[in-house]
Amino acid sequence: MTGSPAVRDPSSRADAPPGPEDFRLGNEILAFRFVATLSERRGNPVERIPTPEHLRAWLTLNGLGGPDLPVSEALLRDARVLREAVHRAGTAVAADEAPDPADEALLNRWTARHRARLVLTGGRARWRLPETDPARAALAVVAVDAVATLGSGDGVVKRCEQSTCDGLFVDTSRGRRRRWCSMATCGNKVKKANLKAARTGTG
Repeated sequence: MTGSPAVRDPSSRADAPPGPEDFRLGNEILAFRFVATLSERRGNPVERIPTPEHLRAWLTLNGLGGPDLPVSEALLRDARVLREAVHRAGTAVAADEAPDPADEALLNRWTARHRARLVLTGGRARWRLPETDPARAALAVVAVDAVATLGSGDGVVKRCEQSTCDGLFVDTSRGRRRRWCSMATCGNKVKKANLKAARTGTG
């Protein structure tokens, strides 16, 4: 991807901390939800983790930390590099190609840092992060999920067909006919566009 992605316009929530409405959280796959922190990749890209605070909020909302999770500018840069490696590798797998060895190596370096533990608490599985460098350990969980998803062969990795998205998802539907990363977002956009075209006769 070339150029700098546009940052979400924060004017309506200038004093509010990042929350669920700032992110695309509808994807079933953790690693692909992380890919969606840069959305509208085929249109006017929107950077949804423009600050360390946004990355902390995303990790927290995905069960990988809390409000005190230490996230630095350096870690934010590393997180974006990881994100783009996941997207490139997933795009390759969706095209039935092997990922670039450099992207595989980067993902494997992250998985080697995996030190979080999955624990059962109140009947729910949760990630318990180490005390040392917990934010990096949280991102390692994302990398492990990416490797497991891309290499498992369970379902079919696809690119979202919504015209501006280019997100990734795993199609486990009957007949493998799913087209969008999220029905609530991209699916609705396509339906609305089709309805508008039908009303105006431009379809």
